[in-house]
Amino acid sequence: MAKTLYLMRHGETLFNQLKRIQGACDSPLTAQGIADAKRVRQYFASQRLIFDHAYCSTQERAVDTLELVTSQPYERLKGLKEWNFGVFEGQSEVLNPTIRPGQAGYGDFFVQYQGESGQQVQARMVKTLTTLMRQPDHQQVLAVSHAGACFMFLNQWLTPAEIAEQQIVLNNCAILKFTYADDQFTFAGSHNVEVN
Repeated sequence: MAKTLYLMRHGETLFNQLKRIQGACDSPLTAQGIADAKRVRQYFASQRLIFDHAYCSTQERAVDTLELVTSQPYERLKGLKEWNFGVFEGQSEVLNPTIRPGQAGYGDFFVQYQGESGQQVQARMVKTLTTLMRQPDHQQVLAVSHAGACFMFLNQWLTPAEIAEQQIVLNNCAILKFTYADDQFTFAGSHNVEVN
């Protein structure tokens, strides 16, 4: 029987609002980020979703989001952290390299600036989430992570063309649903909270 993973992006932060690069660095949730996380909690309740385990990255914005979404116990995992953008951390998003159509993320651009490559981010996300879902008591799992990390995980299972065709957008508090069986994740849909 297939298991289910709900992979969620954290709520809006101050750096998201200011359009600053935020990977290894952190900033607090905004009022909008808090409100959106609370809407996700209501959405999960309306869908009667009960998670047997919950996880988040070790970064404050993911921890705070998860605590607003559920009151159940959870574990923080470094493997769910955001892409490290090296010396670009905290700088304006206009400095990000352009992603060409059909390209999956930023490739290894940030490695030369003491950051991670997309492949490194993808490998740790796949390893972390596969390790979790292999556990026999993990049937329905919630994991809160970050846009770049979630995007690279999604790119392991869908091509950039499939992502564009399905119009998958990773807004703050976006939820990606996957089924899991035999060390394979299958994308099963996405949900974005309504933004006022």
